[in-house]
Amino acid sequence: MTMKLRLPGRPEELTIPALLARNAAEHGDLPALSWREGDGWTTLDWTEVRRKVAVLASGYAALGIERGEHVLIMMGNRPEHWLTDLALVHLGAVPVTVYGTSAPEQTAHIARHSRARVAVLEGAGELARWEPLLADERVPLERLVVAEAAEAGPHRTYGSLHASGARTHRPEDFEKAWRETRPEDPLTVVYTSGTTGDPKGVRLTHRNIMLQAVRIDGRTDLPEHAEHICYLPFAHIAERILGIYLPLLRAAHVRLVADPAAVGAAVRELHPVQFFGVPRVWEKLAASVRAVLAQLPAAQRESIEAANDLARARAGHRERGERIPAALEASYARAKEQVLDPLLGLAGLDRLVWTASATAPMPIDVVRFWAGWGITIMDAWGLTETSGVCTINSPDGFRLGSVGRPIEGLELRLAEDGEILTRGATVFAGYLRPDGSVESAHDAEGWFPTGDVGRLDEDGFLWLTDRKKELIITSNGKNVSPALVENTVKEHPLIGQALVHGDGRSYLVALLVLDGEVAPAWAAARGIEAGPLDRLAEHPAVRAEIAAAVDAANARLNRTEQIKRYRLLTEEWGPATGELTPSLKLRRRVVREKYGALIDALYDDPYEEPHDPYADPHEEPRRTGPE
Repeated sequence: MTMKLRLPGRPEELTIPALLARNAAEHGDLPALSWREGDGWTTLDWTEVRRKVAVLASGYAALGIERGEHVLIMMGNRPEHWLTDLALVHLGAVPVTVYGTSAPEQTAHIARHSRARVAVLEGAGELARWEPLLADERVPLERLVVAEAAEAGPHRTYGSLHASGARTHRPEDFEKAWRETRPEDPLTVVYTSGTTGDPKGVRLTHRNIMLQAVRIDGRTDLPEHAEHICYLPFAHIAERILGIYLPLLRAAHVRLVADPAAVGAAVRELHPVQFFGVPRVWEKLAASVRAVLAQLPAAQRESIEAANDLARARAGHRERGERIPAALEASYARAKEQVLDPLLGLAGLDRLVWTASATAPMPIDVVRFWAGWGITIMDAWGLTETSGVCTINSPDGFRLGSVGRPIEGLELRLAEDGEILTRGATVFAGYLRPDGSVESAHDAEGWFPTGDVGRLDEDGFLWLTDRKKELIITSNGKNVSPALVENTVKEHPLIGQALVHGDGRSYLVALLVLDGEVAPAWAAARGIEAGPLDRLAEHPAVRAEIAAAVDAANARLNRTEQIKRYRLLTEEWGPATGELTPSLKLRRRVVREKYGALIDALYDDPYEEPHDPYADPHEEPRRTGPE
């Protein structure tokens, strides 16, 4: 383990309450949980955390919450959420966090499907969505608890629940309740964010999660008691692992950031040693850095680019498991101290020793960009159904662009069509049924089909290709990975987002979104008046650059994969507008429906390739162009 802590049992026997008891007894004075209040941070140590959890557990017990019961939570990353989650677990109840950006129909589905009687909410914004469900006879919901007392109206407040817990708390009842918890008991239900169809309830046990946490801990190398900046939703399996369960295992320190938009400010203030971001977060950070670099004088940019080259060369030796030449190490050390660290320090990124990403394929240009700053992103892969990580890169073995090798105890194999199958103790038992039972999702031999397609290299590293259901099959019967094409075209910094379409068609078209942070800086560096983004998108220089970017991407793709026509958009896609899931994955169906007329227009006129006397008459056209 990163910290040589005593485990209160074998890994497969651990439970969350046992870890909290150990932390309070053996590491009680260490900071555990911090959150912003006014201009500063409020902090609880592990002793205080356990005391508050015990009181809250008594409050929820007085509310009638029983062992095995589901309780819904819709709050941001605030202490009431974190502490409520642990309090419910100590009662043997099952916390179920719901994405704050869930559509009303998704919220209603989860409320019906989970059979929860109680939901714990943040404030008025959440109440507006949940109050109608109290009157819906199809929904078992009976009571709402609200964190913001001034906005609670007739509903129970979190503060009053805590107060009732303080009055009724009996230490012997609390200790008895958590000691009845078994490793095979459910710890949480995580509803998938739903790129298609209704969210599915994934039930995960203490054993699933504890083995996951122990195995991830064994593949990372962090200083003792490293802080974790917790900003992703707790409805996301990654943040549940990194922001709740791993800190309990490590007796580490969680910094809650209630507003995800404030994570950059938190990083600048705290200079963390570890940071996790989904690919879209790393893309946005890279776009911000590139926008700043574009404003610098040419001489300074050249100095930075030279330092970037040294960092990438050094990363290449590490990636291949080679000894780094002494001259390169010395040159890199100077460049790091004199060029890279001062600039990284401005963003709070100068102390990073472990950086990671997961949930979707990371664009290789983004990985290489950060490698040029001495930041090696340890990409991982997994699903909610696998308790998070299945494969992970680690400092002692990584391949940039891959998602690493399987964690200990997890088996992996590829089906004939390339679909990744997995089995092991961290894989869930099945999906929750409305009656509370579990429907197995495994085959007769225990293999779980992940829906992802990939390949394994000779060293055992996994490389993702795409989602099985998202593969495009053209009218010519060719299979195309949209993620491959999209990530290739997004390597140009002006293109922030992309969607490729072509299922049942003879060629591919694309919707490209102009990057709202990079484009103005790119224009200013070329003496172009920025103005509104939609006007900038019409500028001949921008259109020419986008066309060149598509041509450059097509030059690296085979003819079936090439983009023949595209439309440039200026409105960024996000969870609030529905094009991305709350975990920032692309909802292709939503984008296709929203922009269906634009996509159809790209196919309206027959596509004719200009005559090329050297072209193979049996190959598809190659030329691209905007519409």
